[in-house]
Amino acid sequence: MYSREEAKRIKESFWTSFGQYMAPIPNSDGEKVTWVNYKTGIRYLFFRMEASNKTAQIGIEIAHPDEGIRALIFEQFKEFKAVLNAELNEEWIWDDLHYDEYGKATARIYMEARGLNVFKKEDWPELIQFFKPRIIALDSFWSMAKYGFEIFK
Repeated sequence: MYSREEAKRIKESFWTSFGQYMAPIPNSDGEKVTWVNYKTGIRYLFFRMEASNKTAQIGIEIAHPDEGIRALIFEQFKEFKAVLNAELNEEWIWDDLHYDEYGKATARIYMEARGLNVFKKEDWPELIQFFKPRIIALDSFWSMAKYGFEIFK
């Protein structure tokens, strides 16, 4: 078991390594991007990557505090589902009501890999192989679809 500080340090080390690994890769528009803290340009809309001692998750999180607007954004993603699936080359999990660790309601579209442990350095290559193609695919999708979400800016 790791202390809270040590666990935080290990996770930071992983995300720093991932960020350095991804730094030379431009986004689909050919621009430099911070992959670990991807900016969608839409308030309350995030591309999240998370890793723990049991799972890794990557996804789209809609965290708008207004339930109605959150539902509208989720519905808008449904309109783009075929495009998203084509870019991702896989079907993701669609969850229109999820509560985060703080009890805050969100909507998510995500993929999960079980059995990967961010605290085991030998799992890091697999974690990178899980995150890399998916965040690149999300960026490619977003470069086409973001104009359909500008109403939510």
